[in-house]
Amino acid sequence: MFTSARKTLPALDYVSIVRSVYGDRRAMIAGTFASVLMAGMTAFKTQSIALWAVTAAFLVFGLVRYADMQAFWRANIGNDDAAGAEHWENRAVFSGSTLAFVYGLWCFVSMAIVQDPVAELASASITIAVMVGICGRNFGLDRLVTIQMISVIVPLSAGYALHGDVYHVTLAALLGIMLSSFRKLASDIRSILLSAVHDRVEASRLAAELDIALTTLEHGLCMLDENGVVSVANNRAVRTFALLGVPDLLRQPFGTVMAALAASERVPRTAIDRLGDMISRRDSGKVLLSLLSLQPKVHYEVTVSSRGARCVLLFEDISQRIEAQERISFMARHDALTGLPNRTYFGDLALEELELRHAAGKASALMIFDIDEFKHVNDSHGHVVGDALLRQAADRLRKTLPASAVLARLGGDEFIALVDGNDSDVESCADRILTAFGAPFALEGVTLVVQLSIGVVISRESADELDELMTKADLALYTAKAEGKGRSQIFHGQMDIDYHYRQQLKADLREAVAKDQLTLAFQPLLDISSRRVVSCEALARWTHPQFGTVPPATFIPLAEEMGLISEITSWVIRHAAVECSRWAGEVAVAVNVSARDFRGLDLPVVIEDALREAQLPPGRFEVEVTETAVIEERDLASTALGRLAARGIAIALDDFGTGYSSLSYLNALPFSKLKIDRSFVVEVDGNARALSLLANVARLGRDLDLVVVAEGVETEAQLEAMLEHTGVQQVQGYLFSRPLPSRDIAELIKRFNGRGAEQVLRKRKRG
Repeated sequence: MFTSARKTLPALDYVSIVRSVYGDRRAMIAGTFASVLMAGMTAFKTQSIALWAVTAAFLVFGLVRYADMQAFWRANIGNDDAAGAEHWENRAVFSGSTLAFVYGLWCFVSMAIVQDPVAELASASITIAVMVGICGRNFGLDRLVTIQMISVIVPLSAGYALHGDVYHVTLAALLGIMLSSFRKLASDIRSILLSAVHDRVEASRLAAELDIALTTLEHGLCMLDENGVVSVANNRAVRTFALLGVPDLLRQPFGTVMAALAASERVPRTAIDRLGDMISRRDSGKVLLSLLSLQPKVHYEVTVSSRGARCVLLFEDISQRIEAQERISFMARHDALTGLPNRTYFGDLALEELELRHAAGKASALMIFDIDEFKHVNDSHGHVVGDALLRQAADRLRKTLPASAVLARLGGDEFIALVDGNDSDVESCADRILTAFGAPFALEGVTLVVQLSIGVVISRESADELDELMTKADLALYTAKAEGKGRSQIFHGQMDIDYHYRQQLKADLREAVAKDQLTLAFQPLLDISSRRVVSCEALARWTHPQFGTVPPATFIPLAEEMGLISEITSWVIRHAAVECSRWAGEVAVAVNVSARDFRGLDLPVVIEDALREAQLPPGRFEVEVTETAVIEERDLASTALGRLAARGIAIALDDFGTGYSSLSYLNALPFSKLKIDRSFVVEVDGNARALSLLANVARLGRDLDLVVVAEGVETEAQLEAMLEHTGVQQVQGYLFSRPLPSRDIAELIKRFNGRGAEQVLRKRKRG
């Protein structure tokens, strides 16, 4: 009750209330003037010195109060200066309480001393009016109100009580009740006003925060009232609709806004209709609005939230998200290098296209393209050149194929396309593609001539399964490559038969390898001067239980395709070493190895184990490799051959003259023997040019300190020509022997090396 309001109010409220006490100087002057006037009139009427003293006190304290107010406003205390406000509260309590006591004294003098009816009425009326003013002005300071009320009512009640009759005493008692009611009135006013002030401050704060939220919101927002009129919209929403062709948004019926959107034709009509339907039914959900007419495209996701009859629309620009999703989708369905659809996406596109063409009764053609010798391009020129070749190949296919074709990259160096299936059109299309690939490719400073093989299958009514078509196109491609590459081949029924034959051979070959059903044949190599067998080449043979003897040219490629070749090579090495250990003399055995063997086997270890098991000296074992095998796995081959040569194992370069015939390999790798391909031997007995070429190749081998072998010797005339005009040291061919099984080769070696090759040859001629 008598404590400072500073202890119960927040600083901002406290300072505001203290200011209100010093607020209305004109009302204070008017009250002081009225009080001085009435007190002076009653003093003049009664000629009471006490009343003149009261009049003087009113005048003095009125001037003091006015000066105090002036000083307060000059002090200009801050909004949160609670300490400064407390100082001015104390001054207000002192001056206000003193002035209130003067009013109470005026009533007491008029009633108890002067006892003039006019003086009593005037003093009581003015004082009660002042008490109302105290409640209205000083309501915020409970201490000031309480002291002022006591200072007024105690003297006033005493004046009434001194009359002595029951009426005045009762009135004096009731004035005490009025004291508490006035104090309660001031408290209620204070609570109501402070609550209103707090609510206003809170409303202002919320309004400011809402304004900040709407202004800084990354999305456009607008609110529709119960009549569907846009009642609230932030700046981003206004800009968004301006972009959509609606410059005026606020206070517009949203139906009018959507009609303007439809008229602008910038947004799909289906999206507008769906948004309008959702708003009219006061549903909640999301609608995608895409501005397809703008570049780059702009996409908005509109979130509709309804509560009762009102709707809130949130417009989020999801263009970057859509773009990212489209980019991810494109990457998942397309080849990163060429930009063409990948194998999976091609399957979807091709199935859809086949269904459409089947429904229309149209034929389709599936074409598979394979770049010939692509691995050699990668190995020789690097992957940068290889990638550039793939990109340019894709571009040529795009430009050459019909616009309606579905083109994709299968992987590696293979492409695939689905086109219209008229026979003449397909053949013409294949010819145009082959012609397009006839032009050289300019690749990262390298110019290459690259060939393309094409496999084609035609589906008359587009009714075939895609997987079946791809299998048949693959068969046609395989045939095109087998027949010379750089050409196209249309699938026909015999290929299917051949395919199933190959599949059966694959299964049976796997079983034959697993059950050790292969055999070995050996073809001898003879020293041309002594006609003695110096080594035998070991050759794998397979006799099929149903098809009979399967040529090596058939099952060896199958083994490479199946990944069995290294297992077969390992088997040949072991068995050839065992057979060689049984031969008389120092005759060696030679085994062919492929590029895959350098990857799939640790050749030095396999050969070392085989020699140890057969107890065969390394000098009686030879390894034959082709130039192609060395090129494909140069690093692995160089390491493996170097280790073998260090053990004393001879290394022969087989089929020299059929590959790239690079002399760098003869110098870089540890070759000890050069086997010249049979194509150099065929015409040496009647063609001087062919004989001269063979002689020069042989001389090259001799100059490099290599043993020179001529393959494919079939006539005595060929042998005599080589013996007389070339430096060939060893020969191999049907003139001496076809490949023989293990049981016969030992006898042949014994006959040749025991009696001499010439006697054997003469006996053969007579027989």
